[in-house]
Amino acid sequence: MASGSRKNRLGELYQLLYSAFGPQGWWPGETPFEVALGAILTQNTNWQNVARVIAQLKAENLLDPQALGALPEAELALRLRPLGYYNLKARRLKNFLTFFAQQFGNSMERLAAEDWEKLRSKLLELNGIGPETADSILLYALNHPSFVVDAYTFRILNRHGLVADPCSYEELRQLFMENLPVEVPLYQEFHALLVRLGKDFCRPRPRCSGCPLENWPAMAS
Repeated sequence: MASGSRKNRLGELYQLLYSAFGPQGWWPGETPFEVALGAILTQNTNWQNVARVIAQLKAENLLDPQALGALPEAELALRLRPLGYYNLKARRLKNFLTFFAQQFGNSMERLAAEDWEKLRSKLLELNGIGPETADSILLYALNHPSFVVDAYTFRILNRHGLVADPCSYEELRQLFMENLPVEVPLYQEFHALLVRLGKDFCRPRPRCSGCPLENWPAMAS
């Protein structure tokens, strides 16, 4: 598919989803650090579990990088039990907290001031921080233009002929970054709308009846 066609198709996709669902207000969080924390904790679990954990951390006055960093890993793991794989998640969160403290003095302002492409590379070097998590931190916590893609994104675009299988994370990410205006609010809203569609309609067993894309014709990629 020519680049102009891809650009048009992505524009159509966004308009259809926005008209159907409206603004999603994603990512929830009262502070940039809370958003970054949520991006790390939501790996392989649902958001309701993450929200429970974050609420409990707030209640214990632990929703702070210094307080979490000072907490022994075993005690942190106990607080992450609702997420599943809590020992592994505690270790991975500790990796990020150590990096954040040592290189940025626990300052989200300093983290945000870093060249975002260099920061992305640094995040990807951390054990437990993959591309989706790194891009979620960059886009939602730090407001940098790094588009987030995931399994929902691939499923939707593959079913509608915009990408073929196999398609790597980076290929899918670049499809958006090369064909959309470089606008952080657009990136945030588009990703959130795709997640909404993937959860409500474009499931592994699709619910096509009533889907906003039900009458949107597929095209060969």
